[in-house]
Amino acid sequence: MAERISNRNLTRRQLLQSSVAAGGIAVIGMGFVAAPDAAWALEVTEITEHQMATLVQMARDIYPHDRVADEYYVIAVKGYDSADKKAFVAQGVARLDELAQAAGNASYLETKWEENRVALLRQIENDAFFQAVRGGLITGLYNQKAIWPIFGYEGESFSKGGYIHRGFDDINWL
Repeated sequence: MAERISNRNLTRRQLLQSSVAAGGIAVIGMGFVAAPDAAWALEVTEITEHQMATLVQMARDIYPHDRVADEYYVIAVKGYDSADKKAFVAQGVARLDELAQAAGNASYLETKWEENRVALLRQIENDAFFQAVRGGLITGLYNQKAIWPIFGYEGESFSKGGYIHRGFDDINWL
């Protein structure tokens, strides 16, 4: 559930408390998007808070990993907050929200069940917007060294003598 706060005179404490109270990604009307646990916050400059929060939720729905924190998804989609992508994002999010409204939800972001959001994404999976976000996430998300240990990836091996003597077959999560 997103919450919009219009008071521009919030203290940092009030800002964090309001994002916790939202129970989901908080959309804060001062150019900020924040996590419900106040673990991260992001200032947006070109796209709206709603559009950024939608991109973060969309990223999580496309590549869902329970053990990967939202902050890494935020990093992966932060590049869409640019003047040259503003119209592209606005159109894509508007289309996704239209589909959500046709399904009886206020917006994609307000669609509570992952299964229902994925059904909405399937409707646009051939669109340029979906393909751009999905494709960008491959490198935007998985090239973050901080999440490699979650997947058991140790990074490149050439500089360390290769994988043959470094446990190339010790993967235990498959």
